[in-house]
Amino acid sequence: MNPLAMSAAIASPTHTQRALYTRLSLFYFIYFSAIGVFVPYWTVYLQDEKGFSAAQIGELMAVFMLTKMIAPFLWGWISDRSNSRIGMIRWACFITIVCFALCYVSSGYWSMLLVIMAYSFFWNAALPQFEVLTLNHLESRASRYSQIRLWGSIGFIVMVVLLPFVIDTGGVARVLDVMLGLFIVLWLVTWWVPDKPQYSQESTHERLLDLVKQPTVWVLLLACTLQQASHGAYYTFFSIYLDDHGYSRLFTGWMWALGVIAEVLIFIVMYRMIQCYGAARLFIWAVWITAIRWFLLGAWVDSLPILVLSQLMHAATYGLFHASAIHLIHHYFPGHLQGRGQALYAGLSFGLGGALGGLLSGYAWDGLGNAVTFYICGGMAAIAGALSWYFVKEKSQRVSAQ
Repeated sequence: MNPLAMSAAIASPTHTQRALYTRLSLFYFIYFSAIGVFVPYWTVYLQDEKGFSAAQIGELMAVFMLTKMIAPFLWGWISDRSNSRIGMIRWACFITIVCFALCYVSSGYWSMLLVIMAYSFFWNAALPQFEVLTLNHLESRASRYSQIRLWGSIGFIVMVVLLPFVIDTGGVARVLDVMLGLFIVLWLVTWWVPDKPQYSQESTHERLLDLVKQPTVWVLLLACTLQQASHGAYYTFFSIYLDDHGYSRLFTGWMWALGVIAEVLIFIVMYRMIQCYGAARLFIWAVWITAIRWFLLGAWVDSLPILVLSQLMHAATYGLFHASAIHLIHHYFPGHLQGRGQALYAGLSFGLGGALGGLLSGYAWDGLGNAVTFYICGGMAAIAGALSWYFVKEKSQRVSAQ
């Protein structure tokens, strides 16, 4: 076979591979459909149905984010030593259903805190391990991860566009029904996805601590943590922010959708961008754009063109950031460390970073004002950008642990 034919064979997936990619994509579609309910409308539910204050909402969201720090690493450690990664994912999805159902009988602040802690511990454990499973299935096609992951973004869009109609008809309490239904479907989908262990040709004597001590790795993880902390005000209060400035909930849903549509467009071309520019360079661009986005949103939320622009920047602040970070983590943590590598990324960025961001924004929202809160978020992203500029390198520059 000549080189051109070989390249075409590598670029074009077979029928069997396409069928597998469909199954992987369906998991992301359902998982992020649930995120499309949770992120825009869970805080609205807590405010309108439960009557919690901004500080209490920030605390509850912080608990949710903190489980992202603990659960993925614990389940990653178990999965790395397990004969079946998909088996662990199935258990996590099933127990999520059981725990989330307790929301129907939870009334006060403390009972809701315990329920959120319980179901989020298992829900947040599933995705990092599925990321590893997806990359293991892709093998040498890892740059095509974004083309599978984009279906998660499409699921998010579908939900944020349709759910306002459900809420207008049945009230904010319908959020619980929709989320529970999606959790059940997600568990069923896991039985359609085959397992795929990782057989790495790289050295397997490396230890996790040795890798994390490398400046390229720990600065990457720190930058991811600051990047996600900077999203605290956005994920916790964006819907409330627009409501306070006179925008309708239908319009708010479309703004969430617009951001994720931009994210989808980036995912479509992401594998080419990584090949052209490198994951590290794209990561640095994403973090700097994030800082600019929060300053714009804090200063000009009443300007429709600026608001639309800030939502389009979600293409970089989430799509570009996440796909490049996943790519870097996958190569920094080889073989038997992959599960824990993805768990560290999820735990420190979406877990610790998300918890700090949600908690601090909850206290700052009423105390300092919403605009200042977004300025602080922009400052955190700027610090992450400065650190990344000096330390985050491509995988070829990674020095193996001794």
